[in-house]
Amino acid sequence: MNAKNFVQLSDNKKLCYAQYGDPDGKPIFLLHGNPGSRLSWGLIPGSPFLPDIRIIAPDRPGYGSTDFKPNALVRWPKDMSELADHLDIDRFSLFAPSGGGPYVLACAWKIPNRLNSTGIFGSVGPNVPEATHGAIKSLKVLWRISNYVLPLIKLQMKITARYARKHPRKLAEKMKELELSEYDKRIFEREEIKSIFAIDFPVAYQQDGIGSAYDTTIPAKWPIPLDKIKSKIYVWHAEQDILVGNMSMYIADKLPNAELISLPGVGHLWILDHMKEVLEKLMIEIQL
Repeated sequence: MNAKNFVQLSDNKKLCYAQYGDPDGKPIFLLHGNPGSRLSWGLIPGSPFLPDIRIIAPDRPGYGSTDFKPNALVRWPKDMSELADHLDIDRFSLFAPSGGGPYVLACAWKIPNRLNSTGIFGSVGPNVPEATHGAIKSLKVLWRISNYVLPLIKLQMKITARYARKHPRKLAEKMKELELSEYDKRIFEREEIKSIFAIDFPVAYQQDGIGSAYDTTIPAKWPIPLDKIKSKIYVWHAEQDILVGNMSMYIADKLPNAELISLPGVGHLWILDHMKEVLEKLMIEIQL
């Protein structure tokens, strides 16, 4: 595991990333959710998941050691291109769950020529009723008001960040107290899953949660024209996902070339046990 590498971007911001797996394998960029960091992909059981793959896991803006910048989402495809160029990678696969999903879609929109295969799971999407249906009420309210109360959200994130740095294990334990599906609650009970969050949270929040706060504003100011994305996108949707509701289904419906993979009886944390099959799907696309 090479857990901390930096590239200086053309806007003088720095981007931090980790690498896992085979240095000579097929490159796949994995983007973390909210909260998360580059470390999460090395902590999930089974990492690096498949032989002959090279995982590049960047911290998204405002998380870990990657500098935050305004309009981070629409600027992300350029950052990804510069990171790939730095690593002498021409084309690559790209995947993200949850809060990382919009960043994958931005790349599919802006730099499709760089992508071999693309996938999202349980992705955050636009704040419209068809998409948010099935999500818990507190998140629906957050997506609706976040742009208006962003200073308060930043303050709350700062408090959470301090707690994460001082008491990461306690914060991981508290996660199971959130409003989750029964499926996700069972996932949280496992010791190895608690350990992932206990290690990852202090890194994810080391910039006082600015990246996490920014991500809450994306649904209401959704900038990505889904109908303009022509490349094929694999979209995994957990049918009991009460954190993003039907956002993945909505995204798949709006994309011209999506393959929707619905998963009955599972929730938002399904991905922690199923990265291997997700990557197998993406790797098959490269070989076709």
